[in-house]
Amino acid sequence: MTNQSNPYSACTSFLAGRLATTDGSTLIGRNEDSQAAWPKHFVVHPHHEYSEPQIFKSTDNGFTLNLPKISAKYTATPEWTDKFGLFEEDGINEYGVAMSATESAYTNNQALGADPLVENGIGEEAMVTVTLPYIKTAREGVAYLGNIVEKYGTSETNGILFSDQTEVWYMETAAGHQWVAQRIPDDAYAVVANQLSIQEIDFDDDDNFMTVPGLTEFVAQNHLNTQTSGFNFRNIFGTNDLSDEFYNNPRVWYGQKLLNPHTEQ
Repeated sequence: MTNQSNPYSACTSFLAGRLATTDGSTLIGRNEDSQAAWPKHFVVHPHHEYSEPQIFKSTDNGFTLNLPKISAKYTATPEWTDKFGLFEEDGINEYGVAMSATESAYTNNQALGADPLVENGIGEEAMVTVTLPYIKTAREGVAYLGNIVEKYGTSETNGILFSDQTEVWYMETAAGHQWVAQRIPDDAYAVVANQLSIQEIDFDDDDNFMTVPGLTEFVAQNHLNTQTSGFNFRNIFGTNDLSDEFYNNPRVWYGQKLLNPHTEQ
């Protein structure tokens, strides 16, 4: 008998609204696609009130940001070494807001040509550190991080998870400065693999969708929407290649199969 190891390394996210869980809790979670011998620390950052604004500078790509004077208490799970950056990855702050960052994804070449990634923009390494201590709700987290992406750009395409006691939000960045977010309905869940997953955007529904200002104008000016109607963020900015067919779609399918076994799809 031969012993074959699994060669795949797959980060997968899960989000659930409060009416989709047995105890009424909101829920977000994500596994990290790294080798087993890659330990993490669990840290608790205390509440700080500084006399002067603090400055964050990434040791990963040089991204630099002025931080507010008041930093809330929050937990995090950084890498065992900060040689390649902090990568605090996830945590919960003193206001009960949880955040997980990131679910890596990919932008297609047409969108990247119109708005290239920013080499020293914000990336996974910095997102929790510069966001979680400064937000009081999940919705505020989306707006706060979105403002950073709009102003400074991002070096990667990513999915970010936010939750508080009542709401769950899934946010996606694409190209250099574009982003959208969708609230997970209270009675629903979502499984997300390494691909852009948010589809039709309802720009008139502020309760359930948030986007970077000027998104529709940007897409129209650069002729990125090939549909005759609607605005499907995944189709406009995402990929649809063999990596999706063999690497991403099956994980989403299997997650839904486990949670809805009676649904044929």
